[in-house]
Amino acid sequence: MKLLMHTCCAPCSVYPIDELRKENIEPTLFWYNPNIHPYKEYEARRDCLKEYAKQINLNAIFEDEYGLDEFCKNVANNLNTRCIDYCYPVRMRKTFEYAKEHGFDSVTTTLLYSIYQKHEYIKKLCEDLSKEFGIDFLYRDFRIGFWEGHNKAKNELNLYMQKYCGCVFSEESRYNNPNPPKPELPTGCEYESRRAICVKKIENKDEYLDLLLDADPSKTSIDKYLSDSDVYGLQVDKNIVSLAVILHIDKNTLELKNLVTKEEYRGKGYAKKLLKSLCGNYKQKYNKMLVGTSENNIPFYVKQGFDKYEKTIKNYFVDNYDEEIWDGDLQCIDMYYYSKDLKK
Repeated sequence: MKLLMHTCCAPCSVYPIDELRKENIEPTLFWYNPNIHPYKEYEARRDCLKEYAKQINLNAIFEDEYGLDEFCKNVANNLNTRCIDYCYPVRMRKTFEYAKEHGFDSVTTTLLYSIYQKHEYIKKLCEDLSKEFGIDFLYRDFRIGFWEGHNKAKNELNLYMQKYCGCVFSEESRYNNPNPPKPELPTGCEYESRRAICVKKIENKDEYLDLLLDADPSKTSIDKYLSDSDVYGLQVDKNIVSLAVILHIDKNTLELKNLVTKEEYRGKGYAKKLLKSLCGNYKQKYNKMLVGTSENNIPFYVKQGFDKYEKTIKNYFVDNYDEEIWDGDLQCIDMYYYSKDLKK
């Protein structure tokens, strides 16, 4: 299958791409969104998609048209029906035209993912265009994974998250109508309640020793740095789910000594959120943060900005721990130090 997927933004593409890849389908992403305004918003969404496509190794085509003038001309007569009169048709017709001209046999769109779009209208529109152009329309109700995709895009991938649908009038409505009616959801898709999330400094450090031991399985090792370190927790609905231990090295440098999340909360991006928050706060006074890690965890920290290699301590985990330390199938032997420039 040679699939062209119209893509409105990177966050909305996360879940559809993941699901299509489970079916061994590698879509080609197609950017054509002349309804996004103002230009800086258009630029931010476009460039975020470019970076994400590179990151996940997918081909992406960009039909770069910032179409404010044409948009205004076509929706001026009836702003309330702008989505079905212009926004959906102009983008999907362009997608089918491009697919026809460049040998694609199927088309789909990330517009089928958002619970805030007019799903049934988009489906019918694509079915009609499929017949007109003689190209298959691959229909999937991606809304079932809306919150899963949203959380991954925001908490794990740190993608640019837009605050409104796209056009200048949708931006206006988020201020004039801050509490719109909730959209109708498909079976299996529930509304996610808003969670109260905050970063809290931990004073009673010893009460969290068991959790810290999940990341550093030596009480002797933890005792060496815990009393002289700051400990912060990410609190979700009054529960501490992640901890970070920060040791002050000198007036310019910090070291992340421990970063751990409770097992039942792992895979939700909480450790990344906590680390990002702390780096943002510490950059006011410090220039650099160090982290020492095992080989398996280097990619994680590099993605968080710890991209400068500092040094390797040979046989660290062998010399400093009584038992063998394993991270998955890899035995931890050497300690690798990387640093993050907090001023970037």
